[in-house]
Amino acid sequence: MTGDLLGIPWAVLLILLPLIGGLACFLLPSLSKSLGLLCALAILVAVGGLGWQLAENGAQRYAIGGWGAPLGIDLYADGLSLLMLVMAALVGLGVSVYSSAYFNGDKARHFWPLWLFLWAALNALFLSADIFNLYVTLELLGLAAVALVALAGGADALNAAMRYLLVSLLGSLFYLLGVALIYHGFGSVDIAILAQRIEPSPAAWSAVGLMSAGLLLKTALFPMHFWLPAAHASAPAPVSALLSALVVKAPFYILLRLWLEIFSPTGAAPGQLLGQLLGLLGAAAVLWGGIQALRQTRLKLLIAYSTVAQLGYLFLAFPLGTSIAWKGVFYLLLSHALAKAAMFMAAGNILYFCGHDRITDLDGVAQRLPLTLAAFSLAGVSIMGLPPSGGFVAKWLLLETALRSGQWWWAAILILGGLLAAAYIFQVIGHAFTQADAPAETGLVPARMEWTAVMFAFAAILLGFFATDAFELIGIGAPTSGVSGG
Repeated sequence: MTGDLLGIPWAVLLILLPLIGGLACFLLPSLSKSLGLLCALAILVAVGGLGWQLAENGAQRYAIGGWGAPLGIDLYADGLSLLMLVMAALVGLGVSVYSSAYFNGDKARHFWPLWLFLWAALNALFLSADIFNLYVTLELLGLAAVALVALAGGADALNAAMRYLLVSLLGSLFYLLGVALIYHGFGSVDIAILAQRIEPSPAAWSAVGLMSAGLLLKTALFPMHFWLPAAHASAPAPVSALLSALVVKAPFYILLRLWLEIFSPTGAAPGQLLGQLLGLLGAAAVLWGGIQALRQTRLKLLIAYSTVAQLGYLFLAFPLGTSIAWKGVFYLLLSHALAKAAMFMAAGNILYFCGHDRITDLDGVAQRLPLTLAAFSLAGVSIMGLPPSGGFVAKWLLLETALRSGQWWWAAILILGGLLAAAYIFQVIGHAFTQADAPAETGLVPARMEWTAVMFAFAAILLGFFATDAFELIGIGAPTSGVSGG
């Protein structure tokens, strides 16, 4: 297959559209809002076109310029790629709508090109078919994200951005060293070719260690999460939503690709040991992130530590290692993206309205911003893993797998994490429903900002009703074919 549907190379368009849109916004800053929104809609249509193509024809490989691997560059799309592209398109459209009201003046002029360049890097990463292009797109993604964190201005934002930059460069260095070892040992960087050639060896496992360390640092898995809370809390609300919903998921997506397609067959014993280690780190992240979220006095910091905890759930599938567990992780990626975007947007609305995000001073928010509080509460349902949300479906699959395999300790982590999430979410809701003694001076929140948060929260709940259809799409190309089905 050439990768075209009706003569349109959708995979290429998904990279070109945000790239051209970003350049247009840079050259025509007065039209940046309109261009950004138009580009977001066009990307959503292109994702729909690619999804239709995959549903009709199965997984697709597209050779750039007609030169395929190993000499040229291939783009590859399957069910897992489609899931990530859909996630980016939905969150991207919502963030674009929200940002069109949130940013004005000079900050809007800088935000739109950076955001669209970041989106181009994300789409290219999700479609890359070789480990070196994954490195290139990961670097572009990190540089754009750092610039967006610094967009808020001020000492805190700049310090957080610099820390993020150094961490991002260090993670990329580890990953690149692993790529060099793989290429030297096996003569290719194409994922499909490596899946056939790679075999257990010191070089292979050294590459696994280096690449995994770099990706875990970028994903902010405990205890390498030290850069994340400051970056999320200091950034503008739309940027915080992007970081939590999309940016930290990109290195995890790469780790998934490496684990499922390249490194899983390179030795049973080392693979099981690494899987158990990742599961332990994930469990520690769930507990530590939940406890730290409970201790926070600022709403954005609470949500940032909640992200640390929720990322931990993703790594519980590594020791479980079944296709059911991986489906739970795939669904958790999408449900968490929507719910956490809603939470950060709700926090942005509160900050916009009150001028602060101190949790103990949120009295009266329920009366003044009912839509915003509804968005935060509905998103919290998915974060806690309560039915009928998408978060419930995802965590139920992980819980079921843990119990069936006799690994009850992972089930205990899932339950404890849900209880901690309930504690910090109800803490915020309790303060928001406290009656204010006297009305404070506030700002008017644009309707687009409130309704975007609400729509994301509703989407996170509605995901629970479409799990069967979603799993059929995710299964295109059998991304979990190399693991057991139990």
